[in-house]
Amino acid sequence: MMTGQADALPTNDFNSTRTGFQFLLAQLFMAGALLSIWEFLSGRWIDPFYISSPSAVVQKLWQWAVDGTLSMSFLYTFQAMAAGFVIGSILGFIVGFVLGRSPFLARLFDPFITAIYCIPKIALAPLLIMWFGIGLSSKIAMAALIVFFLVFLNTFAGVRDVQQHFLTAVRILGANKWQEMRFVVLPSAAAWVLTGLKVSVPYALIGAVVGELISSNRGIGFLIGQASGLFDTAGVFAGLTVLAVTGITLNAVLKRIEQRALRWRTSGS
Repeated sequence: MMTGQADALPTNDFNSTRTGFQFLLAQLFMAGALLSIWEFLSGRWIDPFYISSPSAVVQKLWQWAVDGTLSMSFLYTFQAMAAGFVIGSILGFIVGFVLGRSPFLARLFDPFITAIYCIPKIALAPLLIMWFGIGLSSKIAMAALIVFFLVFLNTFAGVRDVQQHFLTAVRILGANKWQEMRFVVLPSAAAWVLTGLKVSVPYALIGAVVGELISSNRGIGFLIGQASGLFDTAGVFAGLTVLAVTGITLNAVLKRIEQRALRWRTSGS
């Protein structure tokens, strides 16, 4: 029996790997087909002024890569996104955890947090620019503000979702407050928190780019705004391509981290 179970694990892993590879091939095929259709339609059925073409977009990306525009702009946007993500995540986790553990504070601050949350964040951009200037700081603030609410809401929900009978069980065993948080509250809220972090990554990128579109002379958002002002459709699509690839890559990394961090949830199934 033990040998049969041991032999089954590599087979399952192999099947899972093969299925993942097949999905990857299917996705690459779909992407290639869509790009081919786009290239065919551009200039034949649709004016390139409106949709450009994949070849023109690649040429624009190559031009930016050669003259250093792409690396400089990407690093600027990535700095704003990363700093905003870290700051917003830390603050969102702390506030969400504290309010989740304290019904009194949650009820006290609820109308104020709800009021700020309901304001469209782009409407706060002029105010952030007045406070932090037109440099990198205002982009970081915009990204952090968006990430804060996503992480806060998920952390708050995760902490409040802890099953009371688990807390009762560890208290009967003599656990103190710190042990309750370490062994019950944090593991229970981990899935919620990681989901909030994963969801907030593209929004951190959005916040940084929105700040660049409104007021900046660097970054991917600035390149998109500049290309739009010059009616350079290929430049707009090139900037959007960089953002899309960045978002996909970061999401894949966070998904892998989430799988490793929550491995305990499926190890016993």
